[in-house]
Amino acid sequence: MSKSDQIVKVTTSKSGENIVSGAGELHLEICLKDLREDFMNNAEIIVSEPVVSFSETISQRTGEDKKFPTTCVAKSPNRHNRLLVRASPLSEAFVKGIEEGTIHTGKVSDVTTFARELANKYDWDVNEAKKIWTFGCPPDGLPNVVVDVTKGVQFLHEIQELVGDAFREVTKSGVLCGEPLRGVRYDLEDCTLHADGVHRGPGQIIPCAKKVFYACQLASGPKLLEPMYLVDITTSMGVQSGVYSTLNARRGVVVDIQEKPGTPLSVIRAYLPVLDSFGFTQLLREKTGGKAFPQMKFSHWKEMPGDPMKEGTLAYTSVMKTRRRKGMKEELPVFNDYYDKLR
Repeated sequence: MSKSDQIVKVTTSKSGENIVSGAGELHLEICLKDLREDFMNNAEIIVSEPVVSFSETISQRTGEDKKFPTTCVAKSPNRHNRLLVRASPLSEAFVKGIEEGTIHTGKVSDVTTFARELANKYDWDVNEAKKIWTFGCPPDGLPNVVVDVTKGVQFLHEIQELVGDAFREVTKSGVLCGEPLRGVRYDLEDCTLHADGVHRGPGQIIPCAKKVFYACQLASGPKLLEPMYLVDITTSMGVQSGVYSTLNARRGVVVDIQEKPGTPLSVIRAYLPVLDSFGFTQLLREKTGGKAFPQMKFSHWKEMPGDPMKEGTLAYTSVMKTRRRKGMKEELPVFNDYYDKLR
């Protein structure tokens, strides 16, 4: 099926399920029908509820909420190494630059030119831009960075690769519900490393780095991002109220209306959360008597309403559903599980 339809992407999850990704609900219905009838001789297929991928991010700098310290600390399992890190949100322009490929995320041959470009286009400090260690885990966790802002730390270059490995794992699977991170900058502010290389190997540095990155995420106003569709709905003038009521019922927001000159038709453009898009076409047909035709495509990520750490909010419900689906613990992570006090 994936060979016959170029838009379809078929992957296998860790749990052994085959995941079929397509361009919307109607497309997936057609794919499953083709799969059943054309490729599987009408064999029965067990289909789970549609799954929406989220992203995780932060809304403030570590320590802006006075409940948390300004810098997060984690110790290695042998207690001989310590990392001190602070997180802050990246600008949307910088994140888009990474996603669109205008910011080079591979090995840089001329660091000075690269740093000057970031300073001019995205208001980065030139010295900090020169010390970007690594970007996140491609493809979904790529728009995140680790920056070295330490001064005079010994053996630091020896742990750079290990911290990068831990960082890529963290950006691939955030602390809230194991979804990719987006738009987070981690500043390595200081670290204490054991003089003997044996005591600061991968088994010590990687768990320590993961722990401190997760602690920073929890201390910096964690948020859940949901994907948004851009919907173009072609409809006749008489049934526009049905379109509006359908969008309102599904948290949709109208952004533009264009009349088609010389015809009784108009195009209503709106943003619709992917989470609420299931059954949207069916509902639209019912409310407009089949006189409205929607086309959807992915537009952008938007912060989900509510605090994901507070029970009763939409973000919290989505986090818990995702954790349940992935077989994770059914309680939210706690900051003190990842933060080590300086003693």
